[in-house]
Amino acid sequence: MSTITPLEKLTIPVGGQVIELQQLDYEAGGMSLLRTRIREKSRFTVFDIDPQSARQWGEALLRWANTQPATQPAATLPVQEA
Repeated sequence: MSTITPLEKLTIPVGGQVIELQQLDYEAGGMSLLRTRIREKSRFTVFDIDPQSARQWGEALLRWANTQPATQPAATLPVQEA
């Protein structure tokens, strides 16, 4: 059995995709993985990546985002319920 911990959920303004980031921990131990779930209408893409790959991907995303104008629409985060 594994434990899945929600980390982040984003709704992308262009296209309406929903991206969920979750931490995946296996009962037997070992390294945690980052599960990325992308929902496009009724289609789901799910993949798990290791910490080093997540770091490289995140840095690549930031490099790209930092070259873009700040006037583009941002993804929306759901309202946190108390």
